[in-house]
Amino acid sequence: MNELPVTLRQMQLSDVKAGMRLSTAEGWNQTEKDWKFLIANSQNICLAAEADDKVVGTTTATNYANQLAWIGMVLVDKNYRGKGISKMLLENVLEKLKQCRSIKLDATSAGREVYKKFGFKDEYLVTRTTCLSIKNSFIVDDKNVFAESILSKDIKAITEFDEIVFGANRTKLIEYLTVEYFYKAWLLKRDNKLTAFALGREGNKFHHIGPVMGETIDDVKILISKTLKEITDQPVVVDILNDKIELINWLQSLGFTRQREFVRMYKNENPFPGLTEKYFLICGPEFG
Repeated sequence: MNELPVTLRQMQLSDVKAGMRLSTAEGWNQTEKDWKFLIANSQNICLAAEADDKVVGTTTATNYANQLAWIGMVLVDKNYRGKGISKMLLENVLEKLKQCRSIKLDATSAGREVYKKFGFKDEYLVTRTTCLSIKNSFIVDDKNVFAESILSKDIKAITEFDEIVFGANRTKLIEYLTVEYFYKAWLLKRDNKLTAFALGREGNKFHHIGPVMGETIDDVKILISKTLKEITDQPVVVDILNDKIELINWLQSLGFTRQREFVRMYKNENPFPGLTEKYFLICGPEFG
């Protein structure tokens, strides 16, 4: 029996609907806007696997200022699994990234075993929690500060804060989130200095809150509560670093429940660990 002929190529914007078909079939939260953002950046490596004249698999590698490559959107049509397509996609993208100093991703528990075979190592755990209908019978406040909408003049400071905490420059991502979803972008200042920010986006199934970074958990709670106040009775998802126990417990008290864990992993070196003590909610496994 002949092997299934599969070809790999760089994804084009015309592949957005094919990407959505694959991610939606898995119950993932990405939107067409997310796919367009990933594919439109010519510095990213976004691969499509084609068989039987259609896209049956994808993977993306987001280039963060030539400092770090972030792998995501590893998807294979369920009717084409077990044929080595995901392995082909990963081998190809890793070959294209062989000069990259560091490569990272967020893996499911099952995916972790696959990525270990490619030389990835564990960094830390992230817990996904969801709430199907948030109720805003709460408020976290501080009479000395208040949440402010992020304006265009704030983007530089937000990007600089994000680079320190995340570990690599994500200018394009921050611009995408603060411009496209400006109504979900909040910051906090103390003594005229940025101390926390919260971004978010609309998803295919859930409102996603993240990234959220801050100097203290109290400031982070103020911004998250402000965000939640805007999406009453709607489904919300957050991905929390596992060491943020107080934040996890607080969100559970608001009705969030644990769904699963991701393992943040890295390949080669890990020269960009960031400051995890200030990183509370990630942007999602597709973005880091």
